Amino acid sequence: MFPEHFTISISSIITDGVDVFVATYGSTFRAFSDVVLFFLLQIEQILRGAPWWLVVLVVGFLGFILARRILFSVGLMSATLLLGVLGLWDQAMQTLSLMISALVFAAALGIPFGVILARFKRLRLVFLPILDAMQTLPSFVYLVPALMLFGLGKVPALIATIIYAVPPVARLTDLGLRHADAEAVEAANAFGATPQQRLWWVELPLALPSIMAGLNQATMMALSMVVVASMIGARGLGEEVLLGIQRLDTGRGIVAGTAIVVLAIVLDRLTQASMRRLQRTPQSSV
Repeated sequence: MFPEHFTISISSIITDGVDVFVATYGSTFRAFSDVVLFFLLQIEQILRGAPWWLVVLVVGFLGFILARRILFSVGLMSATLLLGVLGLWDQAMQTLSLMISALVFAAALGIPFGVILARFKRLRLVFLPILDAMQTLPSFVYLVPALMLFGLGKVPALIATIIYAVPPVARLTDLGLRHADAEAVEAANAFGATPQQRLWWVELPLALPSIMAGLNQATMMALSMVVVASMIGARGLGEEVLLGIQRLDTGRGIVAGTAIVVLAIVLDRLTQASMRRLQRTPQSSV
C-alpha cells in the first residue's frame, strides 16, 4: 500500500479549473456549437434524404475514380448495400454524417496546425506530447467537459470525436512536410518562390500522401468514438450497440457492430485508394 502522506490529489484542481473555464467561455462555445450543429444537420439531411440507390452509386463512382478498378467499385457498392440489407440504413447515414463532419473539422484544424508544427521546432517539442496525450486519453474523458460546455445532443458527440481525430492529422501533416523531397524544395527556392508559394505548390502536394494517411487514421479513430458518443446523445449505429448492451440483446448489438465494421471498411478503402492515387500524382505535378 502506497503511503497516503505522499499522495497528491489534483482532481479537485482540475474540476475547479474546468468549472471556471465553462463559466467564462461557455457562451462563446455555445455560439460555435450553432455553427457545428448547422453543418452537421445539413450533411445529415442530404444523406438521409437521398435515395439509397443514389448513395450506393456515389460510393461506387468514388471507388472507381480513385482506384480505376471495377471489382473494387462493385465491392464498395455491395458493402454499402449491406447496410440497408441489415435494416440499419438510416442509422448508418446518421453515423456517416457524423463521420464526415468530424473529418472535415479535423482536417480544417489538423492540417494548419501540422503546418505550424513543421515550421516551428520549439512549438513541435511542446505540442507533440499534448497530441500524444489527446490520442492516449480514454475517450470517456472527453465526454465530461463536452457535456458541460454543450449539454446533451449531437454537438458534444461531434466535438469529442473531432478532438479524438485531430492529432493523427496534425502529426502526419507535420511529418509529411518535414520529409518533403529536399531537391524539389531547393528547386522552388532557386526559382525565387516565396515561403507561401513553396508551401502551396511544392511542400503540401508532396505531403499529400502523408496527410491522407492522417485522415485515414482519423477516420478509424473517429469510428471508435461512435459507441461512446451515443452515450451523450449521438444517434446512429452507436445507439443501436448501446441499446443492445442495455437490453442484453446480443443480436441487436452484433448486427449494429457489423454495420460499423462495414462502414469502417468502406471509408478505409476509399481513403487508402486516395493515398495510392496521390502517391502516383504529386511528383509528376511538382
